[in-house]
Amino acid sequence: MPPCLVVGLSLAWWGLALAAPDTAKTVFLEELTSVELRDKVAHGVTTILVPIGGTEQNGPHMVLGKHNVRVKALAGQIAQRLGNAVVAPVLAYVPEGAISPPQAHMRFTGTISIPPDTFENLLVAAARSFKQHGFRDVVFLGDHGGYQKNEVRAAEKLNKAWAGDTRYRAYGLTAYYEAAQAPFSQELRARGLSDTEIGTHAGLSDTSLALAVDPSLVREVWLRPAAKIGAADGVYGDPRKASAELGQMGVRIIVDQSVQAIQDAIRQRGIR
Repeated sequence: MPPCLVVGLSLAWWGLALAAPDTAKTVFLEELTSVELRDKVAHGVTTILVPIGGTEQNGPHMVLGKHNVRVKALAGQIAQRLGNAVVAPVLAYVPEGAISPPQAHMRFTGTISIPPDTFENLLVAAARSFKQHGFRDVVFLGDHGGYQKNEVRAAEKLNKAWAGDTRYRAYGLTAYYEAAQAPFSQELRARGLSDTEIGTHAGLSDTSLALAVDPSLVREVWLRPAAKIGAADGVYGDPRKASAELGQMGVRIIVDQSVQAIQDAIRQRGIR
């Protein structure tokens, strides 16, 4: 083979090697090939996190996909901390209330709703798929309060079906959502913020979490002191003092408490 051809092939090989993604570092299933994921499972990565978001109105100042972006980012951090987990694709279609006549968030343009039983069946089918591929612990992480009971119900259905084999377990991890509520609110109160500001949906706590994860989720023009938005706009709370710094406290709380809850749950599964 001519020397120039050898050099050319060598350079081409190095170019491909440099362009290849570092799959050892990613925790996201979508970024892996089937073979790469199979190898991870074979080497002990047997926990899969199923991030559940939702597509809903979040006032005039936050994008419709807030939950989807946030839960993927936080699930990624949780998986990194666990060390033996990967993150499934985000589920963006969830129950959001009656469609016609519209109720709750469905009254606002862009919200998407599916029936609760459809949602639960989707979770069950996804979990069965993961079990087929060797995952032993399937963890549902829901970023929205409205379907927490459906996550738990889906996990109960799966565990009933898997009762004969204690190697497999599903978890409706309500600890993830609960961490964003009372514990985070307590931290915000300690910094002088009121419950009226903190709110329950699209208020200060919700908006701060979004800013901490991805500032592009928030239209900051609506956070100026002169801006006035409220329940009529789909906002329950006052987001004007929201900040990424405050949101980072919430991120830390959610990730810490979720990791601990998952580790405790899997430990319990191991001694059943």
